[in-house]
Amino acid sequence: MCGIIGYIGQRAATPILIDGLRRLEYRGYDSAGVAVLSEHGEIEVRKREGKLNNLLALLESAEPSHGTLGVGHTRWATHGGPSDDNAHPHADCDGRIVVVHNGIIENYQTLRQQ
Repeated sequence: MCGIIGYIGQRAATPILIDGLRRLEYRGYDSAGVAVLSEHGEIEVRKREGKLNNLLALLESAEPSHGTLGVGHTRWATHGGPSDDNAHPHADCDGRIVVVHNGIIENYQTLRQQ
């Protein structure tokens, strides 16, 4: 199980995503993360193993993002243990595509080979 939130609008996305993740934390407390499209067109991914407070601590120490589009995720680890690597959002190798999902991608090895 997990919690997923997205935002597109005129306001800074990060505070809105964090508020949504607070409301969804009961759906997953093994890790939390956000990805925000910066005003410079780069996707900024921040994620941490553990409760939402761990992500909040990371965000407080990082340069704030002012992007107005983003996604957030809380994870309940059902496949793969809790870790920063397993936390969502997941980015492609170029950092141009970011995904969050609920459940297990059964054919992940086939997709990885392609």
